[in-house]
Amino acid sequence: MSDAAGTATTNGQTTPFVEIDRHDWARLAPTTQSPLTTAEIIQLRGLGDRLDIGEVSEVYLPLSRLLSLYVANAKRMHDEINGFLGGSTGRTPFVIGIAGSVAVGKSTVSRLLRELMSRWPDTPRVDLVTTDGFLYPNAELERRGLMPRKGFPESYDRRALLRFVTAVKSGAAEVRAPFYSHLKYDIVDDAQVVVRRPDVLILEGLNVLQPAGVENRLAVSDLFDFSIYVDARASDIAHWYEERFMALQRGAFTNPNSYFNVFADLTEDEAREKAAFYWKTVNEPNLLENILPTRARAKLVLRKSSDHTVNSVLLRKV
Repeated sequence: MSDAAGTATTNGQTTPFVEIDRHDWARLAPTTQSPLTTAEIIQLRGLGDRLDIGEVSEVYLPLSRLLSLYVANAKRMHDEINGFLGGSTGRTPFVIGIAGSVAVGKSTVSRLLRELMSRWPDTPRVDLVTTDGFLYPNAELERRGLMPRKGFPESYDRRALLRFVTAVKSGAAEVRAPFYSHLKYDIVDDAQVVVRRPDVLILEGLNVLQPAGVENRLAVSDLFDFSIYVDARASDIAHWYEERFMALQRGAFTNPNSYFNVFADLTEDEAREKAAFYWKTVNEPNLLENILPTRARAKLVLRKSSDHTVNSVLLRKV
């Protein structure tokens, strides 16, 4: 276990993170059996992920245990402050933000943590919401000339997202979020995601760690109790993105109702060329300009190797 360059270091400056390699990290939960079966893990993993029982036991079980400690500590703090103030306010959900590039595997991490944390006694109710639902509808993106920048910070209704998380952290009995269809590649008007005071809310998205902008004094990340950044080399993510595009082209894109059905009949070479185009013109610029700069704002960074497995964990010092 050693200090890590989780943020850029110059002139001998120290980093706010401690780095824990996979071997040491796996030893943090040595007696905990994985509550998930191999079949459940296969259902949770995304395209291209090589998630297996070993990865769950060595990486994500310790992480879920760490998060459960943070939740338990938040509960104790709430009770102590309530006692100090002589009040009786209800406890609000513990909110976890998960950020990272497209194709890095943050959706799999989010789904997996939802399942694992719901098995801990202090957090039986865990909800997961993605920020995709807060993208402007395609018609509005077209009107604003933002369709080529879909996924960039300006393509989201950030005020609506902030209102949503604020309501959750205020303890509202029921909060609703728009529903996004990856098949339609758009918001579904007559569908919503409903959150009803869970123990934990996981909010997953490309830009959830963005700082406050000039139009807002408060950032969504200011309301997080914990935050995770899923990290990997850009060259590895580019490869994963291309392979995922190819898998979708052979699968989901063949659905006639898919927004991307126009790509279904491309040859393999044409499909790879198209994937490379989207990576170079949209996803890589978004990663380098907007997403990667927020890594240092996370409390924990999961660093992945080229085979999609986590090789080390960076945890902010306390």
